[in-house]
Amino acid sequence: MSAFRCAHIVRRAPTAAKACRQFSNSRILLAEEAPVAAPNLGTVKPPKRPIGGFRGGIVGFLLGFSLASSYAAYHLLDEYKQASAALQASVLELQISTEKVTAHVRRIEQVERDLRALADSSAGKEDVSRLRTEMKKLHDGLHIDFLDLRSHVWGMQQDLNSLSKKEATSVRI
Repeated sequence: MSAFRCAHIVRRAPTAAKACRQFSNSRILLAEEAPVAAPNLGTVKPPKRPIGGFRGGIVGFLLGFSLASSYAAYHLLDEYKQASAALQASVLELQISTEKVTAHVRRIEQVERDLRALADSSAGKEDVSRLRTEMKKLHDGLHIDFLDLRSHVWGMQQDLNSLSKKEATSVRI
């Protein structure tokens, strides 16, 4: 199998035949190796072809495209960082405002609890109207007592006046 490989390499490149060592003694392979008797004076380099306009254009295009895409990727990353920082700042502001709103809601709930407690302990319209009627009754009763007392005092004044004018000895009490 190695002879087959070497024969294949010999067909491709005549200089590679020396690099491959053959293990067979067949006459066919020996006959193929025999014509390599010319001294090696060096290899002839194929003439360098100048880069044509088309190949140069493609290379230039690829170079320009890669530079432009790397520049665009750099700026895209920079914009991404700026947008991310702005988003993070807005999230922090939102968190602060949410905490403020939460604090206000807690205060409102506390005020509502206090208001309910006051409403439970305060008098309603019915209680006030009932107390008002009781106060009117008391006021009327006191007014009647006051008028009775006044009439009694007036009667005593009349008796005193009549005594002072008549000098009578009877006193009405």
